[in-house]
Parts: sequence; structure tokens; C-alpha cells
Amino acid sequence: MAASRLRILYISDVYFPRINGVSTSIHTFRSELQALGHEVIIAAPDYAPLAQSADDGIIRMPARHIPLDPEDRLMRWGDLKALTGHPALRDIDIVHIQTPFAAHYAGLRIARAAGVPCVATYHTFFEEYLYHYVPFAPRGLMRRFARSLSRRQGDQVDALVVPSRAMLTALTAYGVKTAMRVLPTGIRPQELSGGDGKAFRLQHGISATRPLLMHVGRVAFEKNIDFLLHMLVQVRTRHPDVLLVIAGEGPALPHLHRLANSLLLDGNIKFIGYLDRATTLLDCYRAGDLFVFASRTETQGLVLLEAMALGVPVVAVAEMGTVDILEAGRGAVIAPAQIEGYADTVTRLLADPARRAAMAAEGPVYAAEWSAPLQAARLAELYATLIAQHPARRATF
Repeated sequence: MAASRLRILYISDVYFPRINGVSTSIHTFRSELQALGHEVIIAAPDYAPLAQSADDGIIRMPARHIPLDPEDRLMRWGDLKALTGHPALRDIDIVHIQTPFAAHYAGLRIARAAGVPCVATYHTFFEEYLYHYVPFAPRGLMRRFARSLSRRQGDQVDALVVPSRAMLTALTAYGVKTAMRVLPTGIRPQELSGGDGKAFRLQHGISATRPLLMHVGRVAFEKNIDFLLHMLVQVRTRHPDVLLVIAGEGPALPHLHRLANSLLLDGNIKFIGYLDRATTLLDCYRAGDLFVFASRTETQGLVLLEAMALGVPVVAVAEMGTVDILEAGRGAVIAPAQIEGYADTVTRLLADPARRAAMAAEGPVYAAEWSAPLQAARLAELYATLIAQHPARRATF
């Protein structure tokens, strides 16, 4: 079913300048939906005093800091309630909830007031996530809470979007009854061209011949970066000058600095923080001999596709959403989820430039198949179907 021009509300507890996969997914889908002629309004937290893009289509909601999570903001409920009557939301056709916190309940409220369908994306595997941020609560209790919340919230919306088959399987096992559609975010090839790896190495004092492993992403406990540091210890025994660059920031950073010091890795690791997505991040990717990734909780793993699109061979464990990307074996190698096996995979590839060159050539071709425009078109079709099936009972604001 082809979708006529739609007015869509995305409501989320996170968005740029907060950098993570949810923000990237919102930006990507919004850009592609707009290219198809649709209008996408975003309601997200105000991150002042951080710099935020000026965009008339983004409604910044007053928000406060969250204890134990300094990167995020909690939107104020009183302002979210008032959002129902916001002039920009007149005649919206559908509400798309992106996160399960305040945004979920506000999105439901807006959709019901407007008499329009409500869809949600399940971006995060919360049962393997929450206990990192509430460490004083028993892990089993947090898992049960996450499953119960996911089931309850999932059944409150008209449809769920999930980024991978593994996430669909998990939510089905929870008992979610709502219809689910697998729709990965995809990548925008026009945003993943260029980049100067030599310039990056020169800027950071890294020899052109030094073996360089790259990790890009939020530096969070659930990313399993500890594993990569322990792996690096073993790789160093055969490649003494190997260097691991970690690009990103997050709550696990102080812990990783301490771990690197205790493992005597200070000379083999470099933390460089967040980079500009349109310039220095591309340089960073291009500089790597291998992109290494060990997260076991990714619902998709867009950074793997980004690395491959830029011709960087990927070594990753195949867990959750990364399975969908890695199983083709093009531009990437699936490594064992044990430190020794992973280190052996990395070591062999560092010693095999011909194999790395072949993977570098495969990667961009394969990554191009994960087309963001195609995924956005499928999402627009889902919206149109839900709207056609939904009773027309719009409220007058």
C-alpha cells in the first residue's frame, strides 16, 4: 500500500546532541521519510546548555538531569501533558514512540487524544541493560521487571517495530501479542563516503604501519568493552605495537581507564571521545586495520555496517541483532565469544593483509544492501496500513 503524505510524530526520551543508536535511527528514518515527502515532527528532551540544532520540526521539552545517568534527561511530565494541545501536532496521522520511559506514556496519551494509531520501536534489549544502571538491585529482579514492562508496553500500541529477528524472537518469548515488523534502520551511503585515515593517524601520532584496531560507539557497560581490553592483552603478545582506539564517551569510561592501567595497556590503547559524524569520525573509521566489536546486547549494530561501508574489515561476536548483519560473512568475520578465540581471530587477520583487503572490498558492496531508503519506504507502508485500519475518531484540539 502506497502512503500518501503523512504527518508523523516521533517522541523520544533521547535525541541529538545525545549520541547513541536511538538518536541515529531517529535521524536516519526522519531524513528518509522526509525525502519521500512525509513530515516528521520530533518531541525530545532539551539538552541545554549543550548545543542543539535549530530545526522548526523539533520540539524541545523541558527536562532535568537523571541520577546515575548524567548523559540523559528526563522530560517533565507536566510539559509532556501540555504537548497534546501543541499547534504543531494538529492533524497528525500517527505517533511513533522511540523509547519506553516518559515518551512512551506521553505518546500513548497524544495518540489517544488525536484518535490516531500508535507504533513503537523496541530499540534496546533492556533485560541485559538495566542492571548496569541500577547495580544495587538483584540482576534477576531487573530482568523480570524488564520483561514485564516490555510485554505490557508492547501490548499498549498498535504495532511494534523491531530492528532484528533476534529481538522479535525475544519479545515473542516475553509473551508480546502485538503485531511486530522487523525493520532495521539501515545506513545512508551518502553520509558514509570520504574520510582520511592517514590524516587521522598523523593527527594522533600513530605510525602509518602500526596495527590499529578500532571501536566506535557509546562507552557503556553493556557494550562489553572490557572483553576487548582483555583480548588486546593477548593480541599484544604477537603484535607488541598493536593499538586499540576507542571513539566515544559514556558511563563506563572511568572504569575502562582503570582497567587499562591495571592490564598495563596504557601504551596500547587510546581513548579519543566523541568525533564529528560528518568529518573526523569518518577519518577515524578509515584509519583502522580492523573494526572490533564484542557487544552481546545489540539489537542491530549499525556501527558494523558503517565500518563495512567505509571499507574497514569487521571482527565481531554474533549475538542478538548482529547475527542478521554478520551471518552473510561478507566484509566481516564472526569471532568466538571467548577471549582466546577472539584474540586468535584478530591476530591472524592482522598478519594477513590480503584477506583484509578482500574483506575491505566486500564490505561497501554488502553494506549498500542495507539501504535506509528501502527501510523507510517499508516503514511508511506500515504507517499507511495502520492508519487505514484505525477507526477515524480524531479529537479536536
